[in-house]
Amino acid sequence: MDTTTLVIRNARVLTMDADAPPAQAVAVAGDRIAAVGDDAEIMALAGPDTRIIDAKGGALLPGFVESHLHLFSGGAGLTLLQLADVRGRDALSTAIRDYARDKPDEGLLICQGAPYDILGGDAKPDRHALDEIIADRPVIVMAFDFHTAWANTVALGRAGLLDGARMEDGNEVVMGDDGKASGALHEKGAFGPVLDLRTTGGREMLGMSGREPSSPPTPEERAEDMEMIRAGLRHCAAAGITSIHNMDGNRYTLDLLREIREAGDLLARVEVPYHLTADKPLSALDEACAISAEFDDPMLSCGRIKIFVDGVIESGTAVFVDDYADRPGHKGTPLFSDRAFREAAIEADRRGLQISVHAIGDGAVRITLDGYQAARDANGERDSRHRIEHIELITEQDLPRLAALGVIASIQPLHPPGVRGEGIEPAASAIGPDRWPLAYAWRRILDTGVDYCFASDWPIVPVEPLLSIGTALQRKPWGPPMPDQRVSLDELLEGYTWRGARAGFAEDRVGRIRPGMLADLVLLPQDPHDMAPEAIAAMTPRLTVCDGRITFEADA
Repeated sequence: MDTTTLVIRNARVLTMDADAPPAQAVAVAGDRIAAVGDDAEIMALAGPDTRIIDAKGGALLPGFVESHLHLFSGGAGLTLLQLADVRGRDALSTAIRDYARDKPDEGLLICQGAPYDILGGDAKPDRHALDEIIADRPVIVMAFDFHTAWANTVALGRAGLLDGARMEDGNEVVMGDDGKASGALHEKGAFGPVLDLRTTGGREMLGMSGREPSSPPTPEERAEDMEMIRAGLRHCAAAGITSIHNMDGNRYTLDLLREIREAGDLLARVEVPYHLTADKPLSALDEACAISAEFDDPMLSCGRIKIFVDGVIESGTAVFVDDYADRPGHKGTPLFSDRAFREAAIEADRRGLQISVHAIGDGAVRITLDGYQAARDANGERDSRHRIEHIELITEQDLPRLAALGVIASIQPLHPPGVRGEGIEPAASAIGPDRWPLAYAWRRILDTGVDYCFASDWPIVPVEPLLSIGTALQRKPWGPPMPDQRVSLDELLEGYTWRGARAGFAEDRVGRIRPGMLADLVLLPQDPHDMAPEAIAAMTPRLTVCDGRITFEADA
């Protein structure tokens, strides 16, 4: 046996392995779990140079698998004004004015994470509301979902949007009754011209478009980009995360991650997809295959494509089967047509690529399922594990198709409106009470027997798995038409460990504590099974281990 490098003892080991007996301790040798057992037998494997950690009765789990986040924009967002916990006009005014005072030379004040009801009631942070806060400097407030933004008048004017602008389908500069832009901007095409006003940074959305940088980054830009990724990795490690399924990226992102790995700073396993946008020809999958072949190891990989089929409910860009309840005649416009998505799914599947699809509305979910069915019909059945990201609304007809087609349902516990105490509008009214029973229908989805995983979608919401788990256990229905859609603690833990690993074809390497598996671990101060949900949500890890190396250790 290789030399034991690390022992964690006096723990309640939650192996996430139904066939494993209860254990107290784990021995690590290099990058592998060497042994799992009681304190006496594991301590017998320790040598003079072995690091021994007393868990003090805490819970030792497999490292968390974060199955859906945006690493670069998450790291970059740590430097911007975050509004997730800001409520009310006065609080927003104070936050923005303080931020403006701290950044006197910035060409655009960028604020992120705003709930749709940040001003309270039905009021929206349109240009008039933002002008009351600050009128002489450009300001943009990004909604938490990154699909809607609001800009003040000076920002709209300098971006050339104050009188409106023609946009591609799915993107919109919302106009007001006065014939001028209201300040609301839907999707990247609409708020992109405002973001171009910034004079520092400017790379917060790097990789989100799936395209390479328009010009070669300068050494200074490259160094800044590297630090944003490193910051994101440190933040994830502190949350107990050891595997990351990134949901955006390009070749440049992978090159940066490879350089970070070579420097010894890659604190988690990272998988980056190839972003297939609607304007790319299917021959672009040649590039996806080439990148997947080049980046294919347990620490840094590709092997998957990402597609957006729709937007989000709050902005009206999610695609519904039937009309929005509060907008007769409006169903949303898909970013991929039925035909285009079927063709893409067939070709990607033929090449052996896994597919991840952003599909929020029930119409987008149906387009995705139809495409996966077409791929199976054309190429034959295989263990493809194609994924649907979000599934915030689904029809009764499509529920059983998830498991039948071998789909991975990727669910974000912090996404349902109201789950963190915020308001439920505008989503609740857009969906309508008749469809509430199938909105964010976690319980119904899991009961189909579908494979699933849980994730955050950081920086849309906080990345911390424990916050998601504790909050999910406290979720309440919006009203009588909506059933209790909560899932159990064990289902949540599975979704963040071995099921997350399975979603990335890595269940043979990570996700369970078992001899021979890669040594990815997280040590918690207490066993979540002994805690109230609100205490779980507030808990933070003591220790994170990835690939046998300690990547985070809390202060004693």
